[in-house]
Amino acid sequence: MNALEVVDAFGAAWAGHDLDGALSMVTDDCVFDATGPAPDGTSHVGRDSIRQAWQAIFDDRASRFDAEETFAAGDRVVQLWRYTWADGHIRGVDVFRVRDGKVAEKFSYVKG
Repeated sequence: MNALEVVDAFGAAWAGHDLDGALSMVTDDCVFDATGPAPDGTSHVGRDSIRQAWQAIFDDRASRFDAEETFAAGDRVVQLWRYTWADGHIRGVDVFRVRDGKVAEKFSYVKG
C-alpha cells in the first residue's frame, strides 16, 4: 500500500470506531501529537499511550471524523477534516508520516 492508501484504511478504522483496528495500523513507536492542551498539545508515543489518548473519542459512538481533503507527497499525507460530536464540531488538519505500510506519525492541529 502507498501512503495515501494506508491513511485511507486508517481513516476507515476511525469511521468504524475500531480502536484496535486503528492501533494495528500504527508502528510500535508511533508518535501522536494531540491538539490540546493549547498551545502545543500533548505528545503520545507508542500504542499504549495512544490508546489512552484516543479511547474516549472511539467510545463516543455519536461522534465522527469526515475527511474533507487528503493528499500525499512521498511518505507524508496531509488530511483536512471535520470532527463532529453531539453538540458541536471542529475543523482541523493531520500531518501523517507512513513507514513500512503503517502510520509512524500523526500530528493533529485544529482551527481555534
